[in-house]
Amino acid sequence: LLIGERTAEQVKMEIGYGLIEHEPESLEVRGRDLVTGLPKTITLVSHEIQGAMRESLLHILEAIRATLEDSPPELSGDIVDRGVILTGGGALLNGIQEWLSQEIVVPVHIAANPLESVAIGTGRSLEVIDKLQKTLK
Repeated sequence: LLIGERTAEQVKMEIGYGLIEHEPESLEVRGRDLVTGLPKTITLVSHEIQGAMRESLLHILEAIRATLEDSPPELSGDIVDRGVILTGGGALLNGIQEWLSQEIVVPVHIAANPLESVAIGTGRSLEVIDKLQKTLK
């Protein structure tokens, strides 16, 4: 079944889950049958979506672990005390906060506006890019 990007995002947000146990949920999805080329509706189950997302979620987890391992000791102390904040669309995935918190053993928080936070942070970084470049030298 071929579906559009918007439909895929809807499926992810409605029945996608972090790698945690959960009650199965289902969602009817419409798309185009790749064999016949005709419109088709299927029912997807949350465990199928979770399985499809597993590898990507594990890559995210490994990136977070690597970042935490490379953090200076002062920052690590702050992270243990205050936790990490998830931003972007992935932060809205069902159970992601609980799963990551269990895996990295620090508090995990969701940004107030996760979809806007990435753009806002990028904009702020661009405003002070000269200072950031000097700090990195």
